[in-house]
Amino acid sequence: MNDYEKLLSRCIEKIPGECRNGGRFTMPKADVLIQGSRTIVNNFSEIAGSLRRDPKHILKFFLKELATSYEEKDKKVTFQGRFPAPLINRKLELYVKNYVLCPNCCKPDTKLIKVDRIESIKCEACGAKQAVKKIK
Repeated sequence: MNDYEKLLSRCIEKIPGECRNGGRFTMPKADVLIQGSRTIVNNFSEIAGSLRRDPKHILKFFLKELATSYEEKDKKVTFQGRFPAPLINRKLELYVKNYVLCPNCCKPDTKLIKVDRIESIKCEACGAKQAVKKIK
């Protein structure tokens, strides 16, 4: 029994910390800077990369939710208007809930697919497929 406990503790030590804590997905936070009547999201391309989504799709969602226009330069996006960081992060959480996390198993291992005119989210972990609301 003593050998078993030693082996078990050795195995537990080798498990990566992110797996021990229960989740490997961390919600990205927007780096927001307000200059006058403009709001700049400095890490927009990093957010899109960590979510494994097309930046244009995320941008389209933000434009609809914030009802504004934008300018894209380098890896930054500048929205017309003053939007505080908590608001931008809440909209980002809403996007992740609707277009990134699987509705069945809540894992981020999904991709957006389009069949005919219907856009769906397909989970690569559990295989579930569900239609998502189209962003107009």
